[in-house]
Amino acid sequence: MIDTPAVLIDLGRVEHNLEEMASLATARGVALRPHIKTHKLPQLAQRQLDLGAVGLTCATLSEAEVMVEHTSVRDITIAFPILGEAKLRRLAALRERVTVRVVIDSVEAAEALSSIGTPTPVPVLLEVDTGLHRMGTPPGLAAAQLAERISRRPGVDLIGLSSHAGHAYRARTPQELMEYAVAEANDLTATLEACKHLPLREVSVGSTPTARASAGLPGITEIRPGTYVFNDVNHLRVGVATHETCALTVATTVIGRPAPDRVVVDAGAKVLALDGMGTPDWINVMGRPDMHPQFLSEEHGVFALEPGGPSPEIGEQLRLIPCHCCTVINLADTVHVTTGGKVIDEWQVMARTR
Repeated sequence: MIDTPAVLIDLGRVEHNLEEMASLATARGVALRPHIKTHKLPQLAQRQLDLGAVGLTCATLSEAEVMVEHTSVRDITIAFPILGEAKLRRLAALRERVTVRVVIDSVEAAEALSSIGTPTPVPVLLEVDTGLHRMGTPPGLAAAQLAERISRRPGVDLIGLSSHAGHAYRARTPQELMEYAVAEANDLTATLEACKHLPLREVSVGSTPTARASAGLPGITEIRPGTYVFNDVNHLRVGVATHETCALTVATTVIGRPAPDRVVVDAGAKVLALDGMGTPDWINVMGRPDMHPQFLSEEHGVFALEPGGPSPEIGEQLRLIPCHCCTVINLADTVHVTTGGKVIDEWQVMARTR
């Protein structure tokens, strides 16, 4: 038995997920640039590249540095504006080794990049807000006006548009997912039309839930899914994953049975994170649909047990599918790699906290 709590990665399931998305991108004629913020592991990033990814997407400059150091990647998109002298110096150093594209949504971010864009301009994508309302400029005329201003900045090369349909996690049916994907594509197409006087050549979309729907829609040139590598409860809810394609689980031990209807395990918020807490079944117990998460404290996970089923015993090990695999990985120093149910290796999460 493995010491718990522990994060487990099933290599067979990972390989299935990676091959499925790579095949989809090829069949639909779009580039695949997976987001490594989910796994933070050079081993899996390299496998994505081997399967045909055109490059990688990173959330931070630090993640990009790890991937450049430990994989064969030659082309990276940083889906976050780079500001501040220290980061700009690091970006300049990184550009000496690989091609780096940066997603921005302001003239100020473009001006910052201008300082390192001589003699080779920094490729940038303009982020368009297609409904998440996090960052990005509204589609259409507003985005086109900003694109025009950015295109005039020396030292930057505006190559296209980018968006992230994170709001698609609200969907509950395949039809709703398609509606989100089509709306995103329409917003980007309208923006591209408003920017027709500019030589834009890329239209890149993120979000695992809409990736399969977006690939092949008119105008989309690239998809940037991330969590498809592992999947989690969020993806079970929107119908793009099954228990069989959830490749990341948390092994945990029952440490208490303080009441007949209560089970306490040794995986708390410091392992599972707090994403989704309070929503129905935000953590799934594999093989135990009669167990439902109640709350997490730092080291404890508390589950309600329905009457009538087999009673988990103190010392018994369970496997949990977390709500959000990205935050779980970021809390783990190492992950246990499994195949056929057996642990075969332990990997350091090299881009953790980066």
